[in-house]
Amino acid sequence: MSENTFSKTIVRNTVSNYLRTTIALVAGLVTFRMLYGHFDKEEFGFWALLWSLYGIGVIFDFGFGFAAQKRVAELTVHRSWDALGRILSSILVFYAALAIVLPLLITASSHFWIGWIGIPPGREAEFRLALGLFFAGVSLSFPLGIFSEILRGQQRLHVVNWLVIFFVSLRVVLVGAAVMFDWSFTTLLLIALATTLGPDLCAGFFAFRSMKEVRISPRLFSMRELREISRFSLHAYFGSVITMVMSRTDQVVISGGLGVGAIVLYQAGAKIGEMFRDFTRQLQEALSPAAAALHAGGDAGQLRRLILDGTRWSALLSTPLYILCAVHLEGLITLLTGDASLADETWVTGQILLFWYYSSILTHSVSRRVFMMTGHEKLLTRLGVSEALANIVLSIVLVWWTRSVAGVALGSLLPTLWYGWRHYWRWMAKDTGHGAIGLFVETLLPAWLAALPALVVLFLMQGLAPYLGGGSALLYVLLSGSIAGLCACAGIWRYGMRPAERDQLRGTLGHRFPRLAKIS
Repeated sequence: MSENTFSKTIVRNTVSNYLRTTIALVAGLVTFRMLYGHFDKEEFGFWALLWSLYGIGVIFDFGFGFAAQKRVAELTVHRSWDALGRILSSILVFYAALAIVLPLLITASSHFWIGWIGIPPGREAEFRLALGLFFAGVSLSFPLGIFSEILRGQQRLHVVNWLVIFFVSLRVVLVGAAVMFDWSFTTLLLIALATTLGPDLCAGFFAFRSMKEVRISPRLFSMRELREISRFSLHAYFGSVITMVMSRTDQVVISGGLGVGAIVLYQAGAKIGEMFRDFTRQLQEALSPAAAALHAGGDAGQLRRLILDGTRWSALLSTPLYILCAVHLEGLITLLTGDASLADETWVTGQILLFWYYSSILTHSVSRRVFMMTGHEKLLTRLGVSEALANIVLSIVLVWWTRSVAGVALGSLLPTLWYGWRHYWRWMAKDTGHGAIGLFVETLLPAWLAALPALVVLFLMQGLAPYLGGGSALLYVLLSGSIAGLCACAGIWRYGMRPAERDQLRGTLGHRFPRLAKIS
């Protein structure tokens, strides 16, 4: 694959990632509003509980999905179809066995679970059936999910994204019909499961159509292959668990140190940061299979360029959004929560967590994905475990010392700063041959210069807040954000993009919009 084609593939995957994320967010809000008004209290609570358990997949995945993505990317380069067939068959057989065992265990213990969560009398049979169907769907997500991982390994993430967009849109239509015609809770659950599993099922057709030489069969199952894969997959598994631990333990620490009521102060400040994190990690998702393919092909020069360009574009895309969120944090939290007044502690916590996510985007997001795919999984696991332990210990110490939820947020930020800039940044600098300062000049300085006009505009507009938006906080945020966004785009064009990138974008836009060909 040429460097130009390689870059276009990453751009296409990244753009489709952002499109999928935006549409899924809007569809999720619309679906939530419809179901919230349709379900009674017990149904909505049970629905929310079930889908909160969907994340249980990270416990039973064992990292084989990420391992499949890596091996597809590597073996496709070498066209080792027989080896790939054995690996995929082994993973699919393992997941198929899991898909049989898990629903049986849940069904056998369903009386206990239904009784434990306090289902009202007369509805036990209905909710027990829903519970069995739900976990049958969760179980199917393991073998079916491999098909999407294969497409990711083929660097065809855009196909996965378009499938998700189609089924998410279909879900909104079907849920709307179900609400209109008053269909049952079980029917709505089946709609949600079908549209969740649909993209993975369809991905299998597209995945194997482009590699017809690969044969999948239970007879190709090999315990030896499974053990070989697990040497990598378990490190990927620990990485996912570590990430989950660092993002989920803060509430536990707050409950133990300050009481469960204090979580409200923390969660209100954390939500903006979480949305920022989810929206700014779309580029990095496209880098993993690309790094595996380059590593397998022995293209060290292009791999270094992938780290540099990935870090630079992560900074270019995240920095303006970080500035916008930081400047408008109070207004954004107020819009999100509906509270008339904002506690100082919530604002401070929100700023700390927002900076935590921003710093991790710069230091962790590209480095961890690339190094995981290039043979450094053991060192990454050691660093991840150390950072997670430091996060938990510091959070506990600081919440007792400060008696504030901001102490917990600070306990998350400090280890990320230390490990990010002390370890991951130096690691990237060494691998790219730039040095720590040289890497900063190459990747972060252009992004910060590009975002400077937007920062100036946002601060100048603070004084015009009473006159913009007619007194509406939402309109003010949208108006000032739009103006700052235009300034950020101009800054990225002038200071963030290289001349070759500007020429390429100008040419692409020029074919579709001739007048834009004259942009300079």
